[in-house]
Order: sequence, then C-alpha cells, then structure tokens
Amino acid sequence: MSAQSEGNYAEALQNYYEAMRLLKIDPYDRSYILYNIGLIHTSNGEHTKSFRILFFSGIRTKPLLPQAFNNMAVICHYVRLSPL
Repeated sequence: MSAQSEGNYAEALQNYYEAMRLLKIDPYDRSYILYNIGLIHTSNGEHTKSFRILFFSGIRTKPLLPQAFNNMAVICHYVRLSPL
C-alpha cells in the first residue's frame, strides 16, 4: 500500500498481483486488494478496466463493499457507461 500512496502505481499493481498469487488470502482481504487495484486503474484513466475489476472481482468476493459500488457509479457517470 505504501507504493500506492506514494503514487508508484506500477509498483503497487505488481505488489498486489504478486501478493494474490503467492499468498493464501482470505476473501475479505482479497476484496480490498481488488478494490485498491480498481482504484489504481481509475487513477490511470483505465475506467473500463477498473469497472470490470471492481464489479466482476471485488463485488463477487465481498458483495457488501459500499466503496466499490460508489466507485462503480462514479465511473459510469464519468464515462457514461451503462451499468448493465
């Protein structure tokens, strides 16, 4: 998370993906890792990719993650995506 907070998004993505690959992560922690990955893609202007990660991965892992739903709504509004 330190790489993400410092703006080193490429390093943060690499760390998050590596952690999910190497570590046995419980669904709760996995949902927050996916949420952070989605935030990075949004920051990089990759809105569609972020939406897919938030929806298809993060929400499935932890359906009651209100931050993810909020970010999905913001992305839909920003790029005028249909949520369905």
